[in-house]
Amino acid sequence: MKKFGRFIAKNRILVVIISILLMFPALYGMISTRINYDLLTYLPQNLDSMKGQEILDKKYSDAATSMLIIEDMEPKDIVKIKEKVSKVEGVNKVIWIDDVLDTTIPKEILPDDARKSFYSGNSTMLIIKFNESPSSENTQQAIRDIRKLTNKQCFLSGMSAIVKDTKDLADKETPFYVLLAVVFSVIVLSLTMKSVIIPFIFLAAIGLAILYNFGTNIFFGQISYVTKALAAVLQLGVTMDYSIFLLHRYDEEREKLEDKNEAMADAIANTIVSITGSSLTTIAGFLALCVMTLALGKDIGIVMAKGVVLGVISTVTVLPALILIFDKPIHKFSHKTVLPEFNKVANLVTKKYKAFIALFLLLFIPAVYGNNHTKVYYNLDESLPKDMESIVATNKLKKEYNMTTTHFILVNDKLEGYKVKEMVDKLEKVDGIEKVLSYDKFIGSSIPESFIPKDIRDIFKQGGYNLILANSKYKAARDEENAQIDEVNKIVKSYDKGAMVAGEGPLTKDLIEIADKDFKHVSVVSIAAIFAIILILFKSISIPILLVSAIELAIFINMGIPFYTGTTIPFIASIVIGCIQLGATVDYAILMTTRFREEIRNGYDRFEAATITVKGTAKSIVTSGLTFFAATASVGIVSNMDLIKTLCGMIARGALISMGVILFILPSILIVCEKFINATTIKWKSGQQQKLDEKTA
Repeated sequence: MKKFGRFIAKNRILVVIISILLMFPALYGMISTRINYDLLTYLPQNLDSMKGQEILDKKYSDAATSMLIIEDMEPKDIVKIKEKVSKVEGVNKVIWIDDVLDTTIPKEILPDDARKSFYSGNSTMLIIKFNESPSSENTQQAIRDIRKLTNKQCFLSGMSAIVKDTKDLADKETPFYVLLAVVFSVIVLSLTMKSVIIPFIFLAAIGLAILYNFGTNIFFGQISYVTKALAAVLQLGVTMDYSIFLLHRYDEEREKLEDKNEAMADAIANTIVSITGSSLTTIAGFLALCVMTLALGKDIGIVMAKGVVLGVISTVTVLPALILIFDKPIHKFSHKTVLPEFNKVANLVTKKYKAFIALFLLLFIPAVYGNNHTKVYYNLDESLPKDMESIVATNKLKKEYNMTTTHFILVNDKLEGYKVKEMVDKLEKVDGIEKVLSYDKFIGSSIPESFIPKDIRDIFKQGGYNLILANSKYKAARDEENAQIDEVNKIVKSYDKGAMVAGEGPLTKDLIEIADKDFKHVSVVSIAAIFAIILILFKSISIPILLVSAIELAIFINMGIPFYTGTTIPFIASIVIGCIQLGATVDYAILMTTRFREEIRNGYDRFEAATITVKGTAKSIVTSGLTFFAATASVGIVSNMDLIKTLCGMIARGALISMGVILFILPSILIVCEKFINATTIKWKSGQQQKLDEKTA
């Protein structure tokens, strides 16, 4: 490691040149990586609801369907809009009542179900089908073009429109997130570090690692917009520790050695060892997300784990090179920090350790209760601003056309007509089903099938399937809706075992069931992985239990707060927050425990060792914790997307809670459990110190 450190120190200019050159392929990779704005596509493909969506997309083009509501407009003007929209590139077809009847014929003579499907009060609805999936570039461009052709009397809803608005908002805000995270990180680092220059050097090295991370995402083909929005901010927060560790070690070595290259070589050699162990826990925390059945976990987990690895590499290559190049200005522009020496904190923790232990045990009860009772929501449109165009249109669709949710039921088109009618009759009696629309009901028995235009037949019959639409008055993710879907599934499967029920309701129901399982799996795997790493690092059975318990308390407090404040959080937060907080802040616990062991080996008793440990590690922990908090809290405050706002807000709060637990409670745990740790740890004390203790005893 020393040879590697010398190589970096001596070839610092070369290292910086290579790192700058690597920016160009990274930028290309970042620009070329597709962003997925539809989170429901991350559900497992083997689900009936997803198979149904696939058929709707490929056979019916219904997976990419929008509804255009037009208010207070004459039929002739509606026909003109329909014709214009039909000519938009990417639009497959536009369906309205004029496909069946002449618009001069009074709508009152239409079959009741058909009339209610296309008219409500002073408005009418056009169904727009696209050639490609909702998130494809062609469909997204078609949405833009349709909005240009329509006026304030027109409201475009559907998943394609929601994806478009989500994309626009995310693309607009994400660069602002990074800017805010950088600005507030610089402020915190400027106040807590001795040099004015060093925050910018830190951010330059981390910024390159973030760019490399985003550039290498091209190998995955695509990432989610959630990953894109969070990755840079999280990577900045969780890898800042490593930069702080390297600089502190370099300053220590500079006091011993006159040659700055040798000092940096020693700093790199020592830092690689310490941050490798530290980063392993963070990487394990993120990789634990990969066990999620919902593929979004793998998306976030792999990108963030890769980001940590690249952050470590940057810390021991690019950062040392930059520090050496700017060594003079770094030390020239120095000032006092706002951080105290933490002597009072160290003395308080040592003297009142029994009180902090009692607090540790007492906090578990409300924290665990709150964590277990925090409410979550699964409706993804609830995370978007209420004044967003597509959300306004979707709410109109739900209110005026009673299309709160629509179940798309696919049955074999060879199923006899009388059985289909019998099935529809049963579906209409299911609690909460407002109306069921099938081919026969839509057309009515008075109109011969040969008179029906192909476009209308194609709405219901395609590729060997007969489509039945069931409109529900319940919202997706509600208990009533989920019970209704179970009943609907039971009915249609009794007539056709291969039948599928798709749509927002069934997809969301599957999402709920998967998310509940994912939460348990991810929690167990992340704890087990980090437990194993700490066990190997310290060669101890007790230390992993104590450290993970301390961080888990911080996680329970963080996750329990929404319950006590009456806040409902997005389901994704309930799954990923624990992994992120555990992986990102267990470093603080490892740093403190390592220093405590060092002081024990130096011959100090447990109380003196704890006092010295808090004094020696508090500044690093507080600097890192505050930087992590500043980077994520700033995003949480300004984001207009509730999903991003909640995730960043909880991560920021978790950083502060973990910091508090590690500074005040962990030293007390180490004091009380020191003898137990010694008995359950290989070479907890040095051989000489062990013999001295035995003689004293």
